[in-house]
Amino acid sequence: MSSLVMLITVFVLALFVGNEIITKVPPTLHTPLMSGSNAISGITIIGALILAGVLESDPQFNQVAKIMAFVAVIFATINVVGGFLVTGRMLKMFQRK
Repeated sequence: MSSLVMLITVFVLALFVGNEIITKVPPTLHTPLMSGSNAISGITIIGALILAGVLESDPQFNQVAKIMAFVAVIFATINVVGGFLVTGRMLKMFQRK
């Protein structure tokens, strides 16, 4: 039980720290930083796919864990695609007409 409490504590602290960091970024830097974070989201996709595969092959895990792994893959994919779309729009702003 104590490891669950520790994991929840780390998760909540990560939420607060992430919120503080994101709100301190000026709008002019937000798009370049977002496009740079696509690599991290790509790593998240790989990790979520590996987790989903492990959960599928192991009957010990329940259906909720499998659904959460699938949702993680979906959210990470949306994040990567959105980041590339925003980066493409940003790069179009700098093209000569």
